[in-house]
Amino acid sequence: MAVTNGVPSKNILANKRLEIEFGDAKPLYTQVEAILEANRCLYCYDAPCTKACPAKIDIPSFITKIAGGNLLGSARTILTANMLGLSTGRVCPVEELCVGACVYNDLNHQPIQIGRLQRYVVQKALEIEQSGSRQLFVPKEDCGKKVALIGAGPASLACASYLTMEGIKSVIFEKSDLPGGLNTTGVAPYKLQTEEWLQEVKWLLSYGVELKTSVEAGRDFQLDSLLGDYDAVFIGIGLGSDRKLGIPVEDGTTVWGATELIQKIKNEPNFQIPEEIRSVVVIGGGNTAIDIARELAMLGVRESKIVYRRTEKEMRGYKHEMTGAREYGVRLFENLRPVEIILDDNRVTVLRAEPTTTDQVREFPCDWVVAAIGQEEHVSHLSADMKMDKNGRVIVDPITRETSLPNIYAGGDCVNGGKEVINAVEDGREAAFAMLRSWGMETKPNHGIQQQKDTSGGR
Repeated sequence: MAVTNGVPSKNILANKRLEIEFGDAKPLYTQVEAILEANRCLYCYDAPCTKACPAKIDIPSFITKIAGGNLLGSARTILTANMLGLSTGRVCPVEELCVGACVYNDLNHQPIQIGRLQRYVVQKALEIEQSGSRQLFVPKEDCGKKVALIGAGPASLACASYLTMEGIKSVIFEKSDLPGGLNTTGVAPYKLQTEEWLQEVKWLLSYGVELKTSVEAGRDFQLDSLLGDYDAVFIGIGLGSDRKLGIPVEDGTTVWGATELIQKIKNEPNFQIPEEIRSVVVIGGGNTAIDIARELAMLGVRESKIVYRRTEKEMRGYKHEMTGAREYGVRLFENLRPVEIILDDNRVTVLRAEPTTTDQVREFPCDWVVAAIGQEEHVSHLSADMKMDKNGRVIVDPITRETSLPNIYAGGDCVNGGKEVINAVEDGREAAFAMLRSWGMETKPNHGIQQQKDTSGGR
């Protein structure tokens, strides 16, 4: 078991990773760009952007402070509602949430770029704090309570952060060497790269959260045993391996699971796309399918196709993501389900798919097939007594996030089946507040975080 007060240094991430070849899809604003964009905001009363934000960040307030030069104040407004404000500013589907709700859309003007403003201000505020000149928050003194968190993904990190600020000892148990969950292994590198995300994790842990890596629930400890040493437990273990297609010769061939392939691109040293891989077919209709198809196209695969069993209008993936993929040459084929993979010398040569409306089979010559049809749930091994739905997801109270077992809470993908990072943050935050209430500790509108007095305006 490894115990760390931070995250591994840069050298644990190999320099020769495909991830570092990707550019930044939404580059960091300069100071001038941020101020100009902030001054476009109408500062709406009863702002629709805030209503559309799962974390309910007071968006007009933080943008107003940017315009006034109060970076630390702006960052505190964001972080009191969303402690993962830096990464969510990059990976949130803002086009579907806050930016999509901006009133400028109804006026046929470019909406305020809220995600980019959020990323800018939080990154600059963290740089100020790391320089030692100013501190964003001051945690309360230890109150004697302890919480164990299983899994070091966004839900657990958010939960632990809010608890730590209230003087609760928080210990995260992570089975991998690296913390971060899918932000580390599964987010498209043109949205967020691992090294950047781990710096945010390091900042979160710097407030006193304890991280134990290479330790796994069910192998190194049992869920029930934790309650003997801790006052509460939070489960944030995400999802498991990629789901199989369930068609002939799927195993033992050049067929990938989407999250498996994305992880190799992001984290595996010296992993490369062989030159002979010229055509890839991705199966699925969610954002992961779109992401991996776009990534492969950006890495030079000549033909990157998506095969989906329904129509484009029925895709779970966002419209703006599909539009972005098409800009790199990704093609979508609708109303087709895979039925067989043809091999030659144990290599994929053809994917056969049949239309859902007819019996006519279509053939797609290809070198790789990538399955992006979801991930398996893997929570049942933690406790036979914990209630789960028919899909294997943990059932929780919608307000407290408490499971059917007393003092055991859960959030993130193991509950919602795979939503956005911001949804995981919301689950972790609400679970933390529920724990505080159960112990008679008041949660104030600022979530009980003691802010360091800042008389300078944060400039």
